[in-house]
Amino acid sequence: MTARIGFIGAGKMAEALIEGLISKQVFSKDEIIACAPSEGTRKHMSEAHGIAMYQTAAEVTSRADMVVLAVKPKQVEGVFVGEGTEVKPGAIVLSVVAGLSIEKLKSYVPDAKIVRVMPNHCVAVLEGAMGYATDGTLADSEKAQVASVFEAVGLAVEISEEQMDVITGLAGSSPAFLYMVIDAMADAGVLNGLPRKDAIRLAAQSMLGSAKMVLESGKHPDVLRDEVCSPAGTTIEGVRAAEDMGLRPAMIAAVDAAVAKSKSMSK
Repeated sequence: MTARIGFIGAGKMAEALIEGLISKQVFSKDEIIACAPSEGTRKHMSEAHGIAMYQTAAEVTSRADMVVLAVKPKQVEGVFVGEGTEVKPGAIVLSVVAGLSIEKLKSYVPDAKIVRVMPNHCVAVLEGAMGYATDGTLADSEKAQVASVFEAVGLAVEISEEQMDVITGLAGSSPAFLYMVIDAMADAGVLNGLPRKDAIRLAAQSMLGSAKMVLESGKHPDVLRDEVCSPAGTTIEGVRAAEDMGLRPAMIAAVDAAVAKSKSMSK
């Protein structure tokens, strides 16, 4: 069979993308294929998503014009050198492999059109944030198709490859920082008498709603913050306390440290 998109690897990131593509009707299950060396994984993906599964990468690349490379960094050379996997000339290869540069991937598949993307794990609930860079060879229609793949699982912005380390810190790593904020807010709720389960749900929903307000209103976060703060009210008192305790510099430092680490790992 032929397919419109094929996945090399069927781990959590690949599965999240596949779920998004099917649920958002970007592709039907009959248009998606994937491979995995594990028989258990192949069985799970077939039963859970109704897609055709194969054992080797070559079986995917020979059937698909768009290929998603979703394996661990240490497995990439084995796929293309060890197994001798080749892609169709002019095929689009979307790489979600951390730290794998376009130049390096191009050395494995010189005739392909390359897109490098850094998603975060929130794609699992179709609310990912990601940046992607291309090798400059894609036509406008192809770029639109690539964007539709990413937007099936969240928000995607096109960047230059030099900005990929920033995306790693700002989008890739930041859910961990935000989970810490939710947990701390829930602790405060428990401290003041709420059951932990309710405190966590309320803190998480408040973060979700605040994020939607930023995205859908188009207003700057400072403007939205001021809309919540009444003169001499409860919120401005909390804002003052958060500023005094260094919330803003702590968040900047967390993202900046992740960016710096990503840069050091890419060298």
